[in-house]
Amino acid sequence: MQKHLKANIIAYAETQNPETVLDKTGLSAAFAVHANLAAPELVAAALERQEGVLSEDGALAVETGVHTGRSAKDKFIVDEPSTSAEVWWTDINQKMSPEHFLRLTDTVRGYLSGQELFTQDLYAGADPAHRIKVRLVTTNAWHALFARNMFIRPAADDLADFVPDYVILHTPDLELDPELYAIRSETAVALSFTQKLIVIAGTQYAGEIKKSIFTVMNWLLPPKGVLPMHCSANIGPKGESAIFFGLSGTGKTTLSSDRKRPLIGDDEHGWADEGVFNFEGGCYAKVIRLNKEAEPDIWNASHRFGAVLENVTVQSGGKLDLDDASRTENTRSCYPTHFIPNAVENGRGGKPEHVLMLTADAFGVLPPISKLTPDQAMHHFLSGYTARIAGTEKGLGNEPEATFSACFGAPFLPRPPAIYGELLRKRLAQGNVSCWLVNTGWFGGAYGVGQRMSLAHTRAILSAVLEGGLAQADFELEPFFGLSVPKNVAGVPADILNPISAWADKEAYKAQAEKLVTLFAKNAEKFSV
Repeated sequence: MQKHLKANIIAYAETQNPETVLDKTGLSAAFAVHANLAAPELVAAALERQEGVLSEDGALAVETGVHTGRSAKDKFIVDEPSTSAEVWWTDINQKMSPEHFLRLTDTVRGYLSGQELFTQDLYAGADPAHRIKVRLVTTNAWHALFARNMFIRPAADDLADFVPDYVILHTPDLELDPELYAIRSETAVALSFTQKLIVIAGTQYAGEIKKSIFTVMNWLLPPKGVLPMHCSANIGPKGESAIFFGLSGTGKTTLSSDRKRPLIGDDEHGWADEGVFNFEGGCYAKVIRLNKEAEPDIWNASHRFGAVLENVTVQSGGKLDLDDASRTENTRSCYPTHFIPNAVENGRGGKPEHVLMLTADAFGVLPPISKLTPDQAMHHFLSGYTARIAGTEKGLGNEPEATFSACFGAPFLPRPPAIYGELLRKRLAQGNVSCWLVNTGWFGGAYGVGQRMSLAHTRAILSAVLEGGLAQADFELEPFFGLSVPKNVAGVPADILNPISAWADKEAYKAQAEKLVTLFAKNAEKFSV
């Protein structure tokens, strides 16, 4: 293994001094450091180290052990004098003292200094005016490949004098002693805005890498007047952008993948004066029960060399079983954005004309499409509503459970939600932006009784919105949320547009709607909308 990779280090040294690859990390490695290896080299290293297996199509399939999703209760921000007053301290952004962070970083650096390391130097932010440089140091080749897929890969000439703005020290196999660091478990994701340092320990789940940098961008951009967004985005024929907000399972990645509209990105963006820009250079799509006919681009991107598949079952002969949820419902595929045929090469789009807020309403109450006033848009942005159902998370019963995540991304907001809400308000006021609420969830009854909106109908709705088909439509007012609902949408049965019409039991609908209104109102008490 080491002999195989030494050749790569020697070749790489022609363009970058190997002595600089650990600058700003506080490390002095005793073993090999494999800097900025490309995908073929990282796949070869991962296979030789038995970190994963290849599918029949060449994708690298890995397992993440006990952590098949983010460890939200193990996330910490260092409580430092220069930043403490500006942080939104919650059970999401938990405080870690500088003393405990120092102890943690000493432990992690000591561990890394005795390991074979893989480093990647990457950008976050497709707009050079709002870009940061990131250096990842990890002990696994497959995590290095994940980061290389997910972030923006600098040109070779830019690596020669690369100095990181933020460093990630990544030790997925290091289990911590909770008492030593005043943490909850053997896992910690800790971030210091003052030291510009992130430590991720005790979890193999690679999503922690990407979301830690998203948290950093959510910290850095608001003071510059740029709105960071947990959203997907694509581009229309005039260069205008469309933004798709939505939590996991609402269709954010799927619905932004449209052969007629070039893709900017599937998850994290900024909205600046000039327009929208991707934070990333890759996609991280949920692939449980992925259908080739319904989502061909994501399917093809996940069935080729260079993709990383998390917790996807690989059968004998390398065939993928995307229907197997035995490890988790949160199976994932990570691939560079250019694996999508119509992806925007520079990761940038024009000023948005449409903002779509996606929800999977398992209560069966919200219309499949409704037009929002600016005040309603603010309300739904700060609410960040969707519903969880049995089968998607452990511990859920048969009844839907309302989920509210401020700005559709509360776990990644280091500042109070009102700051992001005010930025959205200003952006909407500056342009002729239409806002829409799209329910990709249930109609005709709640989960277990009603039906899930078909992808074909949702795509027809989006086409009507984005192509101007609803500009002159007739609307009627939905009484519980005061939403404006179109009476007709081409390609969509009229009886499902106004949700009460699709329910056989009208009184049951009213009771369910009143229940959801109450849940929204209770959540809204946290914010001044």
